[in-house]
Amino acid sequence: MTKKMSGRFGSRYGKRIRQNVLKAKAKTNTLYKCPSCSRIAIKRLASGIWKCKKCDIKYASGAYEFKL
Repeated sequence: MTKKMSGRFGSRYGKRIRQNVLKAKAKTNTLYKCPSCSRIAIKRLASGIWKCKKCDIKYASGAYEFKL
């Protein structure tokens, strides 16, 4: 699975760095639970900016993972 998403690096940079990139990418692509409407609809817009697709509220949180 490391080859699939971080395969763009090929054999460069070492295995551990490629695995960390894979973990960070997986965290950014998942949907999180909204604190206001309690639905799983929080999506990352940019680094540190998260938005709920249902109630259209923007949050400032972590760069790779939504934390409140």
